[in-house]
Order: sequence, then structure tokens, then C-alpha cells
Amino acid sequence: MWANSDMSAFLAILRAVALLCCLILAGCADAPVFDERLASTHSASEIEIMGARGALSQKQSKAVLSRLAAQAPDAGALERHLAVEQAVAESPLFAGNQIKILRDGEQTFPAMFAAIQGTQRYLYLEYYIFEDVSCNGEQLADVLIAKAQQGVRIQVIYDGIGSITTPEDFFARLRGAGIQVVQFNPPNPLHAGGHFSLNDRDHRKMLIADGTVVIVGGVNLSSTYQSGPGSSIVTSPQDVWHDTDLEISGPVVVQLEKLFQEHWREQGGPPMSPQNDSPGPNADGSEVVRIIGSAPRRLKSRYYVTVLSAIRNSEKNIWMTAAYFAPTHREKEDLIHAARRGVDVRLLLPSHSDSSPALHVQHSHYEALLRSGVKIYERNDGILHSKTMVVDGVWSITGSSNFDYRSVLFNDEVDAVVIGKNTGEQLSTLFEGDIQHAQAIDLQAWRKRSIFTKMREQFWRLWEKLL
Repeated sequence: MWANSDMSAFLAILRAVALLCCLILAGCADAPVFDERLASTHSASEIEIMGARGALSQKQSKAVLSRLAAQAPDAGALERHLAVEQAVAESPLFAGNQIKILRDGEQTFPAMFAAIQGTQRYLYLEYYIFEDVSCNGEQLADVLIAKAQQGVRIQVIYDGIGSITTPEDFFARLRGAGIQVVQFNPPNPLHAGGHFSLNDRDHRKMLIADGTVVIVGGVNLSSTYQSGPGSSIVTSPQDVWHDTDLEISGPVVVQLEKLFQEHWREQGGPPMSPQNDSPGPNADGSEVVRIIGSAPRRLKSRYYVTVLSAIRNSEKNIWMTAAYFAPTHREKEDLIHAARRGVDVRLLLPSHSDSSPALHVQHSHYEALLRSGVKIYERNDGILHSKTMVVDGVWSITGSSNFDYRSVLFNDEVDAVVIGKNTGEQLSTLFEGDIQHAQAIDLQAWRKRSIFTKMREQFWRLWEKLL
């Protein structure tokens, strides 16, 4: 057994090696080019919509699209974007889903634990940070082990870097109870089995229960989310982490299962048992959803291209909440162009962060955006970790992808696009409420920052692909 000091030294060395490798790789990487021809080579007639029993008929699909188009300020712009999005995402729209928005650990953890406890057949968990969190006095390990003892098949994927501080005893206890656990791209090359990469990370956060319900978004299974109001670990209001997840039930869950199963096979997980005993999801909801699974190492930066398309096809407003704001040149220019053509572009960003370099990079982009008419707000009542965007009140995306280079170039991510006013209006209302806890950034005041502050921002800007 290693002493605590030996383990701390080892982790420090490992982090230093990881940083060096990331610097080398990040310097060689660049954001993919958006193919302008996509908008002209794909039409609304190609948009595929699925239900619980497979593809909808052409007549049914047209009826769904007509209903969605009627909610948009420009029906043609929405249809053009959906066609481009489908070509990029390589996944159809799914009709008939139910969605519940979950805020912070205070709402998300109880929903997660309830989903786990309600599982009867199988459970998939895939998280960047995977810890033995607690909820209402129960530990995650105890709940998972109890379900495994009841015969539920449980499979876990956790990221090797994101969960590097999670005690190995936690995973050993799960394995000892028959739970299958796979580490994504282990940081130790001796354990990597052909998947060694310190830079390519599994940043996804999703829970799938019995193929009928999924919880997906930005919330990790991390003790930081136990820092909600009333928590014993809160020492100040700034300790509270603010985030957003979606609880989705309906036909689209099968698409998320495919993403999990794909990762499981790629990472050398044991053969998966067929889920023939699953009754399949119901389709009694009204929400239309598309799942965007990005994997840059396989040249699939799907989130990046679909977000660019959404921005370019916006007509009325773009309201974005971003935990880490380090936009690519194309993302930044598209936001600026949208604001200049009259679109109401608002960015809700953190006033403080768990990553001070990322905050400096964020600040380095403000002046150009403010000059173009983009409105920027900094939330100051906790650590902002949400990743959401609403366009024209009818197109929204929530998930694990940050608005930064790392999510474009290196991380495997998962995001849920929801088409329709119901979720769009709910997210817009929440956005307006969050702004009440934020300070608007004034251009003239921002220009008065000290020379030292500006130099520090530009220094970290040099490393924005890494952060």
C-alpha cells in the first residue's frame, strides 16, 4: 500500500505529464471547418422522424414538422437548420417524448436516485466524474449494490482523468457486488489496452434506466453538487454549483443507449447481455428530441456544427448559458454576425470559476462581443456549470458540451436537442430568472480594466485550446 504522501506525489506527476501531453496535442489541433454546402444540399423533405415503433410515415412526419414550424418566427429557417442538423448528427428526430428540466444537485440527485431505485432490469451509468455521492442520507454505492443484489444488471463507464481522485476502493466495492465497471481511456498506459490518450476524455453525463428513462446534461455524480442550499458542506453562497439536466422518457432513449453501448464496446467492456426483456419506451409525450453524440477522435464534432447552424439560422434570439466560454473563431464570429443583424444575443457566464485560467480566457473575448451588441451577464451567486442554449424560443440544446475548444476537439460529449415551445419557453423563463442573480457587463466600464489584467487575459488566451 502506498502512503498518502506517495499517492499525492504520484498524482502530481501524473497531472504534470497530462498537462505536457495536452499542450503538445492542443497546439496541433484546430476546430473543424463548417461545410457551407450543407445548407443547400439538404432539404426539409429529408428530415427523418421516429416514433416508438420506428419511422413515422411521410404524412405523419409532415404533420409534426408543420406543428413545429408554426411555433418558429421563420418556418423556413427552422426547417433548413433541422435538415443540416440531421446530416451532421446522423441521428433522426424522435417524437412522443416527455421532458422534465432538473436544476442543480438539489433536483437532479433525487431524480437520479429515484430512477436507480425504480430500475427493474438494467441500468447504464456514464459519467466524467463518478463518486460515491449521497442523497437524502443514502450513499450511491449502497443503492447500486442493493439493486445488483435484486438482479438488476448494472454497467458503469467513468472517465480515467475526470474521476482520478475517486478512491479505488469505491470501484472495487461495486465490482465485488457484480457491477461491471469500465474506465474510459485509463491514464496508466499499462492499463489502457490500446486506448491510451490523456487528452481524449469521456465528458458525458448520463443515466439510463430500463431503456425507458434517461437523465442527461451537465451534472456529474460529484460531491460538489451536494453543495445546495441547506447542505452541511456549504461555507458560502459561492460554493453552490448551478447546473441543468433533462429527465427524458420516450422513444429517444434508445439513441442514448446506442451511444453507451458503443463506448462500452470501444473500451473493451465485457459482452453485454441482450435486453430482450425490456418492454420499450412509451410514446405518450409531446416533445420532439434529437440526440447529438460527439466523438472528435472519430472526426464527429456534431455538437459544434449543429450549434453553428442554429446560430446562423436564428431570427429572433439566442440565449446561452455557458460554464466555460472559450469560443472558436467561427463560433465567436457567428454570434457577432447574429447580433449585428438584429438577433437578441445574450450570454450568461460565470463571474468566478473552478478554473481561473478559463475565466481569464472568457474575459478576453468580451470587448469584441459587446461592441457588436451581444449582451453579457455574469452570474455571481455560485459556480455556473450549466450548458444550455435556446434559439428563437423553439430550438434548445442541453447537455455536457461546453462552448470551448476542448468540447470541439477532444471530448466525447452528449447533448439533447429539443424542438418546440414547451421546453424552449421553460428554459427561457429559467434563463430570465438566472439573470436576476447576475451583473450586466458594461462596455465602457469593461474597457477600464488595468493593463496587467488585460495582459493576463491575453496570456491565457494563448492556451485556450487546452483549457
